[in-house]
Amino acid sequence: MLKLGIIGTNFITDRMLKAAEASGEYQLTSVYSRHLSRAKDFGEKYGATEFYDSLEDFFDQGDFSVVYIASPNSLHYPQARLAIENDKDVIVEKPAFVNPHEYHEIDKLLANHPQARLVEGARHIHTPLFKAMAKQVAQMKQVQGATFTMMQYSSRYDKVLENADPMPNIFTLEYAGGALQDLGVYCVYDAVTLFGMPDSSVYYPTLVETGVDGKGVAVLQYHDFTVVLNFSKTTNTYIGSEIHGLRDTMWLDNATDFHQATYFDEEKKAHELKAEVHQNPLYDEMVDFAQLFNHKDDPAEIKQYDRWHKISRNVNQLMYDLRQSADLVFPSDENY
Repeated sequence: MLKLGIIGTNFITDRMLKAAEASGEYQLTSVYSRHLSRAKDFGEKYGATEFYDSLEDFFDQGDFSVVYIASPNSLHYPQARLAIENDKDVIVEKPAFVNPHEYHEIDKLLANHPQARLVEGARHIHTPLFKAMAKQVAQMKQVQGATFTMMQYSSRYDKVLENADPMPNIFTLEYAGGALQDLGVYCVYDAVTLFGMPDSSVYYPTLVETGVDGKGVAVLQYHDFTVVLNFSKTTNTYIGSEIHGLRDTMWLDNATDFHQATYFDEEKKAHELKAEVHQNPLYDEMVDFAQLFNHKDDPAEIKQYDRWHKISRNVNQLMYDLRQSADLVFPSDENY
C-alpha cells in the first residue's frame, strides 16, 4: 500500500482520492493546506491522520512516499522541487509546469534523485479506450489531419463577469491560468501522444478581462497534415473530435473524458471500439502510477515511465510555443 500525501484540497483532489481508494493501491496519510482546519476537514473523511499548514513540515515530517500536487499551476514547480529534494514520488496535475525552463530544472533534479519519479496527471491517455483508439489510428493507411475540441463553461467564469475580488486562480496570469493551461492541455496531449511534435504551431486566443485566454484555436502543422485544437472555458460544445484518414475517420465523443470511439472504415461502416470505461476518469492513471511506483526497477515500467515523461516534456514545450506565438506571458516566465 502506497502512503499518499496531498497538496490541494479541491474537487479534482477529491476525485483523485476516490480513484485511489477504488484502486486499492493507496492510503491517504498526510494533507497540506494553507489553512490547518481545511486540511483536517478535507482529509479526515479519507482516513488521513497528519495535517500541515507548513510545506516544509509536511515534507520533513509527513509519513508518505507519494505526493499528489493539485495546487494552482504556478505553484507546481516549487512544490515539485521540494518533493523531489525529499525523494518523494510525484503526481502533478496538468499542466505539470509553466514553461520548459522549469521542466529542465526538474529533470536536472530528478537526475540527482534517481529513486524519485514524477508523472503528470494526463488522465485520458491512460484509459483503455484511448489506448484502443491510438492503436486503431496507428493502423490507418494515411492521416490527413485531426480536430480536437474541448469546450466546457466554467462556473468560475461567472466571477470574472462579476468582476469579483479575488478572481479565481484559473483566470489569472499570476497563477498561470487560462483555457490553454486548463482544458487546452488535454487537446495538446491528444496531438502529441498520437502524432508527436509538430513542425510549427500558432495560437489564436480570445482574451478575457483578466488578461488570460478564455478560449482559443491552435493550429499545429505537421509534415503533411494539420491538426486543429479548439478549446474554451467560456462556452460549451456538443460536437466531437475526429482524426481524418483518406476514406476512413476516427470519431470521438469528447477530446478528454470520452466514452465512445467509433472507427468509420473506407466503406463508411461504423466500428465502435470496445473498452472498459471506468466511472471515475482518474482511476486508470492511478492504477498505472501505482504499478510504476511499486516496480521502479522493472524494465517494462522504466520504458513506460520514459515514454510518459517524454510526452509530458513535449507537451510542456508545445504549450509554451503556443503561448509565445500569441504573446501570452506569465510572471513565472520572467524568472528566466
